[in-house]
Amino acid sequence: MAIPIRRPDEIEKLRRAGKIVGLTLEYLQNNIHPGMTLLEIDKMGEEFIHSQGAIPSFKGLYGFSGSVCTSLNEVCIHGVPTDQRIQNGDILGLDIGVKLDGYYGDAAVTIPIGEVSREDEALISCSKNALFHTIKSIKAEMHFKELSFILEKFIRDAGFVPLRDYCGHGIGSRPHEEPNIPNYLEGKPKQGSKIKNGMVFCLEPMVCQKSGNPLIKDDKWSVLSDDGLRTSHYEHQVAVIDGRAAILTLP
Repeated sequence: MAIPIRRPDEIEKLRRAGKIVGLTLEYLQNNIHPGMTLLEIDKMGEEFIHSQGAIPSFKGLYGFSGSVCTSLNEVCIHGVPTDQRIQNGDILGLDIGVKLDGYYGDAAVTIPIGEVSREDEALISCSKNALFHTIKSIKAEMHFKELSFILEKFIRDAGFVPLRDYCGHGIGSRPHEEPNIPNYLEGKPKQGSKIKNGMVFCLEPMVCQKSGNPLIKDDKWSVLSDDGLRTSHYEHQVAVIDGRAAILTLP
């Protein structure tokens, strides 16, 4: 399937959707505190999205029950909101999608709850810095596999490993489109589809400590590493404009 090239007006619609994602993540980070339940956080995120005139696109997507993926500690992605309470020393992944005027926004952060260990700070920094490092590296006519190579090298050089079998993705008038962008290289960097002006996609490094092999919890959604250790996840949505990447999911 061909990777869509977006017109400027479409990119502007994606930017508006993305900004609401960024604002929601900022709002949650400023208001989450120890003692809250994951369901309370989910409700707070859903209400904020609606207040901005958008729809929480994750709710009901493929059968997901929440509006916010709340991935706590060892859960890397797709954490289901429950009545579990967050505590000082936890780390929490927040992944948010919205739909506005037929176009989608999608981004994620992992945040510390109160004071966390140096090891957890390094884990969070790895996913965040891998994301921004790779975004800065994007140029038109690169291969998408080069992004996978850059992501994996950054993660491994920091002493961690990427989660396997899950990936970044294209986005537009559907929440998930071509291409798939793993956080690890399969094949050679100079193979496959090339990045073109007008393409819009999400990069989302998912970082594990010892093993990148995924396990899915009994809820059929929450994905963790089979090493059972804490994980982190960051994501931004970008558009390629004038040969470079512009982040669409900033507040």
